[in-house]
Amino acid sequence: MTMGALHEGHFDLVRRAADLAGPGGTVVVTIFVNPLQFAAGEDLEAYPRDLERDVDGLERVLGERGESTGRLVVFAPTTEVIYPRGEPGVRIDPGPLATVLEGRSRPTHFAGVCQVVLTLLNLTAPQWALFGRKDAQQLAIVRAMVQDLAVGVEIVPVEIRREDDGLAMSSRNAYLSARERQQALALSRALEAGAVAARSGGDARAVRAAALEVLEAADGVEVDYAAVVNPGTFEDLAGAGLGLAAGAARSADAPAWLLAVAARVGSTRLIDNTLILP
Repeated sequence: MTMGALHEGHFDLVRRAADLAGPGGTVVVTIFVNPLQFAAGEDLEAYPRDLERDVDGLERVLGERGESTGRLVVFAPTTEVIYPRGEPGVRIDPGPLATVLEGRSRPTHFAGVCQVVLTLLNLTAPQWALFGRKDAQQLAIVRAMVQDLAVGVEIVPVEIRREDDGLAMSSRNAYLSARERQQALALSRALEAGAVAARSGGDARAVRAAALEVLEAADGVEVDYAAVVNPGTFEDLAGAGLGLAAGAARSADAPAWLLAVAARVGSTRLIDNTLILP
């Protein structure tokens, strides 16, 4: 499920989907810029759209696989198809997972995400649905929704694709000027600093502090948050009051910590994360 402006991170989802579907299967790629997940003043109108380019890229990626891939279906519906009654009368409540981190900065975002994801799952009825780990909180919320509402689909995570210099691929990177593009590398540097702190024996607070230090020292970077949370429940592990309080989410064993960061570079808001073995 995508909003278009496809890049290699999206194409990794498609490649993994083709692996799962096999030569006789069908890969469905949805392209829909969902208005419900944009708040007033966000970049709904500016969000890059180029359906012809996206389709060409998808055909190239699957064409490279030759006979090892099945059929490609691109589903690019209009808003009227997804929301036939206009403003939906029945809404999905994404629950407490949607109240922290991204949900604190964008309080209506995940309700809109859940609304469109459930609609697209109902319309396409896939066996698997693939989501990138870059949107880690979205991944956790979609997994919870699918489980709680008994949706018959397996959610498959796909690793973050990065540029050679470490910047996480994002459609919004297109907004960055050349200078901002360099400044944005502070996010991946912050994650590496946190990982180094963990490898040196640091606890979750030390990991967060190391990441935050890099972000706060970076030129042109306005920090939103740096947090260390349980990747399944988003329980705050660093005592910073950013994730859910202990006991506010369903318990889940977490073999790793999620170090998540968000910052604004110029007018562009960027997110990134990494899993850290404590």
